[in-house]
Amino acid sequence: MIVEQRIREKLTGALAPVHLEVVNESGQHNVPAGSETHFKVVVVSGAFAGKPRVAQHRMVFGAVDEELRTGVHALAVHTYTKEAWARTGAAAPDSPKCLGGKAREGG
Repeated sequence: MIVEQRIREKLTGALAPVHLEVVNESGQHNVPAGSETHFKVVVVSGAFAGKPRVAQHRMVFGAVDEELRTGVHALAVHTYTKEAWARTGAAAPDSPKCLGGKAREGG
């Protein structure tokens, strides 16, 4: 849970979110048990106001750049302003099933 905690701390410090979810989805992929390589983040922040989705995602990626360079293989990013989050009913989409590695090979 070290990587998950660092991601949470960095996003909190950089974006002051009003809602933050950091979900370790590594167990849904073909990686060793206990891995911290695949994550989903849901970030609701006033820092995103007036910014296009690409800029919002760049803000998230910028905050966790070190983790992305040192072991995080995949990061699903869902960003919202408070208003946009309310319109979703306070729910982000589920991540798709893994189709890589041995899953793709049928084993």
